[in-house]
Amino acid sequence: MRIILFILLSLGFNEFTYSQKTEIGNWFVYFGNQKINQNWNWHNEIQYRNYDFIGDMNQLLLRTGVGYNLTENNNNLLLGYGFINTQKYIPNSDQKQESNEHRIFQQYIKKMSLGRFYFLNRFRVEQRFLTNDFQIRLRYFLNINIPINKKTLDKNAIYLSTYNEIFVNTENNLFDRNRIYAALGFVINKNCKVEAGIMSQSLLQSNRNQFQIVIFNNLPFNN
Repeated sequence: MRIILFILLSLGFNEFTYSQKTEIGNWFVYFGNQKINQNWNWHNEIQYRNYDFIGDMNQLLLRTGVGYNLTENNNNLLLGYGFINTQKYIPNSDQKQESNEHRIFQQYIKKMSLGRFYFLNRFRVEQRFLTNDFQIRLRYFLNINIPINKKTLDKNAIYLSTYNEIFVNTENNLFDRNRIYAALGFVINKNCKVEAGIMSQSLLQSNRNQFQIVIFNNLPFNN
């Protein structure tokens, strides 16, 4: 209960520190991670991001990559590509401006557990090919999952999921954004789980909360 209270207070503080109020949007997220063999895996991802619950699209993000485990089912190195279509409102207007981004990224993921706490650390470097611009961005992501009704994250477990991710640019305005997230999840089986929660995203001059519905699919190719 102390952990849940801390997360809720953090979300509230994150919102309070910015004077600009915005409505809650919604992200539908699908993460696929298919094991090819003992060492190799295929990552595939779709994120449909809306200004409202659904229908007023902000971004469509498609990401894929091939990874290699340095140790059994852990210490994963991955090389990937992402395509991001953004439809951003023009200030003081109901019109949107559309842009496309192509992104190459490299990442390293390390998993560990301590009692009922399951940790995932992710370090990512992105090369962003924007319209008339090129940027490099660094990201660090820490996710913690804690089963509630069971001691482990096995079938039918209900769990608390939290994460914090910070984005840093390599040029001017080093701070890009920060995301903090809290959700409840359900383990359908050893390869599939779902989550629903709230993510608060803080930028230099604005803050926006997003409701998230997330599906994780880890069904292996070699099953």
